[in-house]
Amino acid sequence: MTTDLDKLKTRLQALRAKTVANGCTEEEALSAAAKVAELLDRHDLSISDLEIREEQCERAVVDTNKKQRQPISACVPAIAEFCDCKVWREKDANGRVRFVFFGLKPGIEMARYVYDVIASAMQTAWERYSGARRFIRYTQDEKGSFLFGMAVSIADKLIAMKAERRAANRAGGGRDLVVVRQAIVEVEFAKLDLTLRQGRASGKRVAAEAFEAGQTAGQSLAIHPGIGGDRKD
Repeated sequence: MTTDLDKLKTRLQALRAKTVANGCTEEEALSAAAKVAELLDRHDLSISDLEIREEQCERAVVDTNKKQRQPISACVPAIAEFCDCKVWREKDANGRVRFVFFGLKPGIEMARYVYDVIASAMQTAWERYSGARRFIRYTQDEKGSFLFGMAVSIADKLIAMKAERRAANRAGGGRDLVVVRQAIVEVEFAKLDLTLRQGRASGKRVAAEAFEAGQTAGQSLAIHPGIGGDRKD
């Protein structure tokens, strides 16, 4: 099982490097997320519930290197949900925001991957949008609003993709992998005995036109929940 996990991790790293290096679009990021979800499901379908339960929960830290909350925060809970993980936001010793994903090792590797490709897609979309508008100078409100709108759109799509993926697994006569994973993560998460509080709205002003443009960038795209003929390792 360790060999299979290492193989899955290696493939995720290769996919991430290729996708991010190319400056992926949102559609490519969502397709990539669907691809790694299918890889994860294939892995878990090949082993028993007992073997899954013997896997250890781990943490994966994603540093933002920023002291203020960034627009991508709006879709981080959806990333965790999509990957059957828990997530919380905290600050490091220098006051910089970071996200901590907690779950089974394949899930948190997947969460880090999905986070990175979405961050790349958001940057690509902003560059395309700002280039088309030919801004001589843009405000941080405009950039932040566009990216926030896009993050909201991506979050909605990830939740929809998760529901479709779960329905597909059920229709195929397989076990409900989501229930198996979530039960394990819930038990192990409770053992951490963390005291978490609900985050508050940032209070920042939103530029309506840029926010709507960001949403439109996501809403116009189709979701591809499967990868069909992708080869198995």
